[in-house]
Amino acid sequence: MEVLFIAAENGAIEGGKIGGIGDVIRDLPPALAALDCRVTVVIPSHGFLHLGVGSTKIGSCRFMFRGNPQSADIFEVYPPNGFPGVTQLVIHHPALSAGDAPSGRYLIYAHDPPDRPFFTDASRFAFFCAAAATAISRKLIGTFDVIHLHDWHAALVGLLRRFHPDFATLRDCRSVFSIHNLAFQGVRPLRDSESSLEAWFPELRYDWATVADPRWPDCINLMAVGIRLADRVHTVSPSYAQDIRQPSRKPQFYGGEGLEADLELVQREGRLTGILNGCRYSRAEPGRRVCFDDLLKVIRREAIRWSGDGDAVPAAQFVAVARTLDQGGRHEDPDVLLTSVARVGAQKMLLLRQNGRQGKSALHHILEGIGPRGCYILLGSGDRDYERFLTAVSASHENFIFVNGYSEKCARALYAAGDLYLMPSSFEPCGLSQMLAMREGQPCLAHAVGGLKDTVCNGYNGFTFGGATLEDQIGHFIKSTLEAVALKRENPAAWDKIRLNAAAARFTWEDAADRYVRELYG
Repeated sequence: MEVLFIAAENGAIEGGKIGGIGDVIRDLPPALAALDCRVTVVIPSHGFLHLGVGSTKIGSCRFMFRGNPQSADIFEVYPPNGFPGVTQLVIHHPALSAGDAPSGRYLIYAHDPPDRPFFTDASRFAFFCAAAATAISRKLIGTFDVIHLHDWHAALVGLLRRFHPDFATLRDCRSVFSIHNLAFQGVRPLRDSESSLEAWFPELRYDWATVADPRWPDCINLMAVGIRLADRVHTVSPSYAQDIRQPSRKPQFYGGEGLEADLELVQREGRLTGILNGCRYSRAEPGRRVCFDDLLKVIRREAIRWSGDGDAVPAAQFVAVARTLDQGGRHEDPDVLLTSVARVGAQKMLLLRQNGRQGKSALHHILEGIGPRGCYILLGSGDRDYERFLTAVSASHENFIFVNGYSEKCARALYAAGDLYLMPSSFEPCGLSQMLAMREGQPCLAHAVGGLKDTVCNGYNGFTFGGATLEDQIGHFIKSTLEAVALKRENPAAWDKIRLNAAAARFTWEDAADRYVRELYG
């Protein structure tokens, strides 16, 4: 079976990953290849991914975009850890670049102001989809039985497949659309904007009801387009497929983000399937536990390195270094180490930041509850308001270290050193961090939503909490965390059993790939 993946990210290519979708696009194709599938992955170059060592131009494609002829180049790249049966491609054109970050690093996603959401990226990915659809229809990158589109970035391939006469041959392929995160939908105007459907494809004759956003009928919703037009729709965990069919009640519950009616229809038609993402495991047992002093040294080195990129030391890095020195001066290691590695924003941090019944945030309650004998270390970056909040709490609490940034070294050390991993996401399509922590023998305390509910079993391999309202969720989060800490301190035998169950849990890509072939591609 010949399968084509079309996505925004690919973790198999150096620099080609930002979030969990990049992990899926890296790890799933080799598992499918082991089941006699030949998989081709194609993503945009983002202006730089075609420049890697060994990258080879294999062709070009010409197509219409904004009413004018365009040409894009197709490169095959050869990751150092490539896999037999998987071909890695990028499509390059200057229009696919997202620009440079202030640090000088290339970007994968543009940062548009709140009053112009998706303005830049929607146009970039529309260009990419036109190029990819052309490459498929003209058999420039092979012939395929299945075209698998990932998230809103790839959805316009489905639209061109359905409505554009130049791409009618794509209908011979089975189409699958994966929802990695329904919160990001790529909503843009239908017209009267340079970043709109009719600006990108002025020649296209489309059906309004198929493309329109249910809340803003003069806009196209690219996520909805992918859902409505695919032969099969897939979510990255079984429970997420249930969650997103429920009405949204922000901020307590995110639900279907306005698309619940579309998703309920897809469910009734038998086109919706939830399959849990996997995690990579080595044949060896979990690695050596990282001692607390070594963990602090890793954090301190990374914080100092980040500080060297600018003219002044950011407050978050200064406080983090100071706190590692405070913790390093203790007479003994903390008796319980809480950890988190997360994107800093509302999805992951709302329950941690929001004030509960006593007028204090859950984070304040937890830090007071674990006391000076405990410590909580959180690694992440993202929303500036959340970053400032976490920095301020770290400055006022010696038992909290906020490491503002992302480092694989820090993340691996935290997974391997922590006692209890906190994951209070308001919603979670699948989640990978909980799997990585469990793989290292660190139990998780998680909100029982989406993939967290499918991987963490309360009292067996970790701890979960819930709640019908935001206030209830905050209260249950605090209570469950402090109860888990008390269990660790007071009943080592019971704790060790949960820890061993966490380490033994397996969520493999092999199992996921088998279901993909049987339930999505068959």
